Amino acid sequence: MSKLPIVGLATGAVLFVADQAAKYGVTDVLGLSEMTDGRTITSFFSLRFVANRGVSLGLLHADTDMMRWGLVALTAAIAVGVLVWMLREPNRQDQVALGLVLGGAIGNIIDRVRFGYVVDFADFHIGAWRPFLVFNVADAAITIGVLILLVRALLVRDKPRAGRDPVENMNA
Repeated sequence: MSKLPIVGLATGAVLFVADQAAKYGVTDVLGLSEMTDGRTITSFFSLRFVANRGVSLGLLHADTDMMRWGLVALTAAIAVGVLVWMLREPNRQDQVALGLVLGGAIGNIIDRVRFGYVVDFADFHIGAWRPFLVFNVADAAITIGVLILLVRALLVRDKPRAGRDPVENMNA
């Protein structure tokens, strides 16, 4: 294991704080809830409270306490896996991407533990057409982090370090 991935851990921490602050702002400061209509910010963006009891795309909808805590356990296990990956990852760009995923996962886990659902509020739309589900800062960070990891894995090849055999680099 290399030295502590400060950049990845800091990214995760900053993202977690930003996510929780945004959710606090929407629910407590603006007072948005399932009982309010939301707030139009621009012609294509509104703030609208949605209590998301499932995961991405409404899958694994947690209707019971057992399902809720099962989702908490599942996402916590994934977060631990991401943390272990980050601790072993030498590449700083990948550490940042993993930090985005980790911070977002923890933000959504905290919501599910506190409220029994994840607070979603960002609603992009073109008129009545909504190309995205309502989401939050954590969801956006997880998506961006995963996309960075995919692009780097599929399209970006790190150059071998000077003085190392290229065959040895493939096994590193």
